[in-house]
Amino acid sequence: MKRINAPKHWMLDKLTGIYAPRPSTGPHKLRECLPLALILRNRLKYALNYTEAMKITHDKSGMVQIDGKTRSDVRYPCGFMDVLHLKPSNEYFRLLYDTKGRFRVIKITEEDAKTKLLKVNQKQMGTNHVPYIVTHDGRTIRYPHPDIDLHDSVVFEIASGEVKEHIKFELGALVMIVGGVNTGRVGNIVHWEKHEGGFDIVHVRDSKGHTFATRINYAFVIGKGKKSLVKLPKGDGIKQTIIEEQALRHKA
Repeated sequence: MKRINAPKHWMLDKLTGIYAPRPSTGPHKLRECLPLALILRNRLKYALNYTEAMKITHDKSGMVQIDGKTRSDVRYPCGFMDVLHLKPSNEYFRLLYDTKGRFRVIKITEEDAKTKLLKVNQKQMGTNHVPYIVTHDGRTIRYPHPDIDLHDSVVFEIASGEVKEHIKFELGALVMIVGGVNTGRVGNIVHWEKHEGGFDIVHVRDSKGHTFATRINYAFVIGKGKKSLVKLPKGDGIKQTIIEEQALRHKA
């Protein structure tokens, strides 16, 4: 794709090239992912250019793993909550949003990298009365726990492919917003408006007392109370005003 048409949250400037890597078809939508090439080249700085990023992913030893599986496609789409493992340096990273709606590659421990959170987007009954759920990253999990419902989150163990526990989407749950103008903000659900024939709206309050509203589809449960099950980006999902950002820069 032309670089000028690439999503803004990729943070590509228009003067250092004409084209940007178009993500391959995969578990995440075109404008809700980050190609593996940009992670290796622009974010982690392990490659100086696209060719070097390609050599890293094409190496026969399988240097790069996404959610426990070796990926050789340099344009593989990495999305929200995906776990990246670099074998040569034995480093683990998770993709999350910051409060400006941009992807952040958060370094995590090996223990944290064993699990990831998945949001339940569908819950249905399949052929031969087999119940199943479909998660935000395209996984289909058969025979889920009966208490798991739409919009809930499940703690997924990457190695075994099993669900360890689930977190209910309810009042008081800790959520991260994954779409709209409030992308990246973190807070607790304080109110849930149900609109027949329209989008349900949830009202969220962050730890500083700021309240905002968003669609229910944009709320991703990441914990209970004030405790998050994943390591959050710098700022813990608290959106700051321009004046507050300026004060922090002066203080630094």
